[in-house]
Amino acid sequence: MAANNYEKPDFWSRKAFSEGYPARSVYKLKEINEKFGILKKNYRVLDLGAAPGSWTVFVLRALAGTGHITSVDLNPLSKNVTGDNLVFIQGDLYDEDVLRRAQELGPYDVVICDAAPPTTGNRTVDTARSAGLVELAVFYARTMLKEGGNFAVKIFQGGDQQKLLQQMREIFVSARGFKPEACRSESFETYLIGLKKK
Repeated sequence: MAANNYEKPDFWSRKAFSEGYPARSVYKLKEINEKFGILKKNYRVLDLGAAPGSWTVFVLRALAGTGHITSVDLNPLSKNVTGDNLVFIQGDLYDEDVLRRAQELGPYDVVICDAAPPTTGNRTVDTARSAGLVELAVFYARTMLKEGGNFAVKIFQGGDQQKLLQQMREIFVSARGFKPEACRSESFETYLIGLKKK
């Protein structure tokens, strides 16, 4: 018997594999895009914490051969995640060289981040680590998004959500929380959405 529900492929996992995505997380981005319309053809997109590559594949399909996507992660993308308009940077998001290379490929119309910290099982520690990653993603969005650009980032609930939304409201015309249906019911992850960078 599986130790928890995360080890069992659920509806979303099976759907992802059947549609050629490396992971179920793609449906969270799909819902975000359907609700907020953050992606369009010809956009330049920065995908932070991209591995194994489901969000990158979704963006590649949405761009349909136009625009460009830069994906960044410590771990490699799945082997089948490729595209002529894709550049992958393997490295730590905190690394200055990674930051510089991502900046050189911008500015971007959209910054997306589904990165999660290594979890400990201690909710206080995990939410604090998640909030740190969100602050880093907000920094990337603040410095690399074009005016009018959009932003979506995962956060663990309880991880300074209101403070981070307040920061985002200084950068974006609109900023709000959103929990996609594809999030597991037992999960305490949600997303912060920033629309139209000032």
